[in-house]
Amino acid sequence: MTRRFGLDLCRRLDQALGQASEPIEPLRPADLVEVRRGFAEPIAAAETIARYIGKLVVKLCGALEERGLGARQLDLLCWRVDAHVQTVRLGLARPQRDPQRLTRLLCEKIETIAPGFGIDILSLTAVMVEPLEARQMASSLLETAAPDLSGLVDVLANRVGTRGVYRMAPVPSDVPERSVTRIPALSEPGGVGWPDHWPRPSRLLPRPEPNETLALLPDHPPVWIAWRGIRRKMARADGPERVFGEWWKRDAELIAVRDYFRIEDEAGERYWVFRAGDGENSETGSHRWFLHGVFG
Repeated sequence: MTRRFGLDLCRRLDQALGQASEPIEPLRPADLVEVRRGFAEPIAAAETIARYIGKLVVKLCGALEERGLGARQLDLLCWRVDAHVQTVRLGLARPQRDPQRLTRLLCEKIETIAPGFGIDILSLTAVMVEPLEARQMASSLLETAAPDLSGLVDVLANRVGTRGVYRMAPVPSDVPERSVTRIPALSEPGGVGWPDHWPRPSRLLPRPEPNETLALLPDHPPVWIAWRGIRRKMARADGPERVFGEWWKRDAELIAVRDYFRIEDEAGERYWVFRAGDGENSETGSHRWFLHGVFG
């Protein structure tokens, strides 16, 4: 094959099978903010790495300030003497160019770096940037600014991951499990309020859990429920609150309904349960009972 088609064909086959390397030249934006430091002698101690990270951060923040930008994501690349590259990625909830904050967050990740026989190049790049203008601070003791939680969010997000730090926001939907969604921790309010015509439980289960229930149809609350292997006798109840299905989303919810009840057992524990269906017409639901939430 080499004699007939030349060297390129066999080289491409080896690259496709992973038997040969294929160096590429990455496309880099022309305005990428990056600072780099090379070392005559490789470094490996955590204290040394932290010291030079601080110097790189100061230079990077100076370059960002000249352009009126703030970093949303930083990449710290550590080139080792064996040509292996260690990468540390830092995400930020809001644009930042505070050297102390960025240095502290990056130094917390030094333990994830394996320097091997030493690092001879450190590179710090602002991969994602956003405009960041100077802001006027409160000039009077009577002026109170809202607390800045971005520092706390950055620390938690870089320890547990960005998916682990969020807040709940309401969604315009009558079906309880569809009425909330996760949004970034520092997102602006969407303008949709929480429903206030009926109390909602402080803890909503990920999905309704079926339970055995004794109740008089069509609209009486449960006398007792058996949930997670424990039978609970009810002392008080309130309801029903009827919730209709979203027929514009699913044909199966065209006539589906749920009747929700707030119930309290003899021990004072309060639960949010519902019956699938109206208690009379089997086409509106299975008439089975489910526990959907727990009140605080």
